[in-house]
Amino acid sequence: MERVTATYLIETALPIAKAAATLAGEQSSGTFVAVPGETAELKERFAARVERITELETVSTPSLPTGRPPASVYRRAEIVISWPVENFGANLPALVSTLQGNLYELCQFSGLKLRDFDVPPGFAAAFRGPAFGVEGCRRLTGVRGRPLIGTIIKPSIGLSPDQTAAMVKELVEAGIDFLKDDELMANPPHSPFDARVDAVMRVINDHAQRTGKKAMYAFNCSDELDAMQRHYDKIVESGGTCAMMSINWVGMPAAKKLCDRGQLAVHAHRNGWGMLSRHPMLGMEFPAYQKLWRLVGVDQLHVNGIANKFWEPDDSVVRSIRSCLSAEPLGTPLLPVVSSGQWGGQAPETWRRTQTTDLLYMAGGGIQAHPDGPAAGVRSLQLWWEAAVEGLSYEQAMVNYPALAKSAAKFGGS
Repeated sequence: MERVTATYLIETALPIAKAAATLAGEQSSGTFVAVPGETAELKERFAARVERITELETVSTPSLPTGRPPASVYRRAEIVISWPVENFGANLPALVSTLQGNLYELCQFSGLKLRDFDVPPGFAAAFRGPAFGVEGCRRLTGVRGRPLIGTIIKPSIGLSPDQTAAMVKELVEAGIDFLKDDELMANPPHSPFDARVDAVMRVINDHAQRTGKKAMYAFNCSDELDAMQRHYDKIVESGGTCAMMSINWVGMPAAKKLCDRGQLAVHAHRNGWGMLSRHPMLGMEFPAYQKLWRLVGVDQLHVNGIANKFWEPDDSVVRSIRSCLSAEPLGTPLLPVVSSGQWGGQAPETWRRTQTTDLLYMAGGGIQAHPDGPAAGVRSLQLWWEAAVEGLSYEQAMVNYPALAKSAAKFGGS
C-alpha cells in the first residue's frame, strides 16, 4: 500500500519514542485511549507508523508554552511518520489536516515543525500540478538565457487605472518582462479590477503588436471564489497571461479551482509566510510548503531574495530557490520569485549562490526609484544580471560597467 511520509522537528519533555507515537496516534486513530471498533485489523491497515527517529540536542527551557508544569529537560529530535494514502485519498485539505492538523495544539510538544513530506507516484498522479512552471513562463514572455526581470507597481495603493497604465507603458517600453499588482491591490473602489485590466492590457497589447514582445502582468485575483472566477475570465478575455493570488488567504480549493483551468500562469504570493515559518520550532519549512502549492498547480512562488528586507537569512532563500527548481513532485519546476528589497546589486551574489537564471527577479523601488527613472531602472537590472552571469563580483561589475554607478549610489547603502 502506498504511503505518504513526513519529516518533523520536535521538542518534548517526554521520551522521544513516546512523543512520536503520540503524534502518529493523534493523526490516524485520533484518540488517546482504545475505543470500541478500533480493532487490531483496523489499526494495521490505517494507523500511522513511526518510521525513523534521530535524536538531537536537549534544552532546559521549552520553546513554546505547553500549559503543563515545567520539566527539567526538553528533548529535540527529527522524526519521520508515514500514513497509508487510503486514509485521505487524492484530497489536499485532508492531506494537510493529516500532516499538520491538531499537532500544534498537543501539550506533549513544546516545539513542532513540519520540515518536508513525500508523496508516492500514485498520489501525485491525481494532480496535474503547474500548467506552465519555468518553461511555460519563459515561453509566454519570450525570455531565454537570463532571469525574467519584473517589478511591482508602486505606490501599492492609490493609483487609478489610467495612472497604473501610464506607469506600465513606461516600463514595457523599457523592456520589462513582468509586472504585477501588489498583494494589497485587488478590487478597490479607486481601481476596480475590470477597469485596471482594460487600461493595462491596452498598453501591453499595443506594445506587443508593435514590437512582438508581450510583457506578463499578474493581476491580483484574490477575492471570494465566484469573484475570482470572474476576474480570471476578464484576464483571459483581455489577452492577459497571468493571474495572481494571495495563496495563504484564498486557500487551496479556491487556488486549485483557478489553476485547474490552465489558461493563465498563476503567480502565487505567499504574504503571511512568516507566520507559518519564522519560529524555528513552530510551523513548517519551505520544502513542504512549496510541495503543497505545486500539487495545487501554481507556476510561480515567492522565495524572498539575497540580502532581503525581511527576517529570512540568505541560506534559507537559497534552499527555497533550489526547492522550487527541483522536479518533485510532478516533474515541473516552479519559477522562483526573488523579491523583497531587491535591486540589481544583489544579482552577483544571487548568481554565485544559486548558479541559475531560472528566476523571476523582482524589484519595486529598485527599479522605480532609480535616479534616472523606471526605464533606467529596468536597464540597470538587466545589466547587473549580464555582469553576474559573466561571473563578475559586485566590485568587478562596477569597474566593467560604469553605468551601474548610479544604481549603486542610490541603493548600495540600503
